[in-house]
Amino acid sequence: MYDVGYQDIVNVDISEVVINQMRERNAHRRPKMSYLQMDMLQMDFQDGQFQVVLDKGTLDAILVDEEEATLERVDRMFAEISRVLQVGGRYLCISLAQAHVVKKAVGCFSREGWMVRIHQVSGGEDGAAKRQFVLPVFVYVMTKFKKIPGSVLQILEICTEEQDKPVRVESTEQLVEAVKERQLYALLRSQLNKNPSTSHVSLDLCGADTGKPRYTLHVVDSPSVKASRNNHFAIFIIPQGRETEWLFGTEAGRKQLAASASFRRLITVALHRDQHYEGMEGIQAELSGKVMELAPPSLPSQQQVPFLSVGGDIGVRTIQHRDTSAMSGEYLIEDVKGDNMCYFRRLIFLSNRNVVQSEARLLSSAAPRGQKKRKKDKKKQESGSTEAPSTSAGQAIDRSYLCCEHHKAMVAGLALLRNPELLPGAQLSVLVIGLGGGSLPLFIHDYFCQSHIETVEIDPSMLEVATRWFCFSQGDRMKVHISDGLDYVAELAAVAAPARYDAVMFDVDSKDPTLGMSCPPPAFVEMSFLQKVRAILAPEGVFVLNLVCRDSLLKDSVLATLKEVFPLLYARRIEGEVNEILFCQPHPEGKLAAPELVEMARTLERMLRRPGRAWDSSYVLSDMLKAVEIV
Repeated sequence: MYDVGYQDIVNVDISEVVINQMRERNAHRRPKMSYLQMDMLQMDFQDGQFQVVLDKGTLDAILVDEEEATLERVDRMFAEISRVLQVGGRYLCISLAQAHVVKKAVGCFSREGWMVRIHQVSGGEDGAAKRQFVLPVFVYVMTKFKKIPGSVLQILEICTEEQDKPVRVESTEQLVEAVKERQLYALLRSQLNKNPSTSHVSLDLCGADTGKPRYTLHVVDSPSVKASRNNHFAIFIIPQGRETEWLFGTEAGRKQLAASASFRRLITVALHRDQHYEGMEGIQAELSGKVMELAPPSLPSQQQVPFLSVGGDIGVRTIQHRDTSAMSGEYLIEDVKGDNMCYFRRLIFLSNRNVVQSEARLLSSAAPRGQKKRKKDKKKQESGSTEAPSTSAGQAIDRSYLCCEHHKAMVAGLALLRNPELLPGAQLSVLVIGLGGGSLPLFIHDYFCQSHIETVEIDPSMLEVATRWFCFSQGDRMKVHISDGLDYVAELAAVAAPARYDAVMFDVDSKDPTLGMSCPPPAFVEMSFLQKVRAILAPEGVFVLNLVCRDSLLKDSVLATLKEVFPLLYARRIEGEVNEILFCQPHPEGKLAAPELVEMARTLERMLRRPGRAWDSSYVLSDMLKAVEIV
């Protein structure tokens, strides 16, 4: 500071030895600099004598814990700093910013009406220094304002390493959290610079202006890939709307993606909703500096890092509708572009925004406007245009296509009703608990042409969503009851001669994210309720349950309970998902071997593929039952 022109500097230290050493060192080179032995808790300076107080780590050295005596010393230190500073002066404190230190300093000075800003100090270009000193350094800039009695205004800001201007935050807690995020990021970078990651590593990058997540990055290392000059590092941009697919949305999928791409480190980048992106080139410009901080240490200098994607663009995501349900919370309807220029409509609950609640394929007539124009205009196509589809009416839905693998398995389970050659025209009675977008009951209604389906949905908003956005409709053979599935089944079972259903299907999710089982809610698999389900099931009927349970002990308990009520129990795991479809029947003597199940499914599919009726060629019923196991 002295050498660049700031020569009116007074240095204090409590150690006389240090003061003498510094005087001798600077006596000739910096003659105007003064050194005084002094206790900063009780300084001899006049009030308002200085414009700046610079603290080079003293606060960190004193505030080692939160004991009462320590906090009292810190209060005395802050009081002295405030006393010797002029109004408009600044206290600059260099710190590693431990949470308790930030909280104490920011809380104390902001209560006095000071403006508080925390700057992250740039690490510079010296890579060796960065590796040697892992944690980032911060500077607290506390600007003294005259305290206004009764005022509760707080000015709290943070300016991180990559930001050009500070960002205002609302509370001390937010400031502490922002600092913590930078520290965790620095530790993550250090970890990735030392060794390939064997564990799941992910982070969100937030927009500088909004503070909201803009990108989600997953770091995938593949040490088994043989090293060459050009395969050390790559970035993969996941097209909008495809982040929930197995290949991109699961750890196993991303590992397979990295291995097939043959890069030793691959970073996948998911794009968030409600964010605007300027195409692949814009994303590359925005992310280049940040992702290079996560590059492996083996990356040769000056090597260009490729940005990869599917089809070379960033995909299309159009949010068609937003609303809030009293039961399900905020939700949205979005259209996304999938493979082969197909478009899909999705229902997303924002409480679990990475899970597709319901999905349907749009007919080709619902492709976004301007598609032909964008084919001619490659630059515009790469921009990831989000033009609205030409129609949002229910007729745009392809009712022949089941997007969800677990729905395909549930339909295949109807082959267990025997006589599959007669089923499509049989007078089946089916009860479905859980409507969602309505694709499961619609498919059964359309392909089992004499069936009668009753669907129970607890949330009236979902019936409106299914009707308006997913082409669902009621009629003589399709009825929806707005009721709690628990109550509805209990009422059916309570009558003297209950209705008997050929098939009962549960596809209902839990609203409690703390449970280890997200589908169905626990009450639906309790013994007493399952006995009611059995009471309304025909003797040769099938109870089909979509089970999503990550807790192995809880899952074992559910299976044991089901087995007590339904002695014949088949299970079908959905590959790449947590879902497991359970086919439950009341009589064990009806057990079928796997080859018999597969043959019945083939027969049923042959009968369902009628001339003049659309059929999704990728849907093979027998494949759904090949991997069935008897529990």
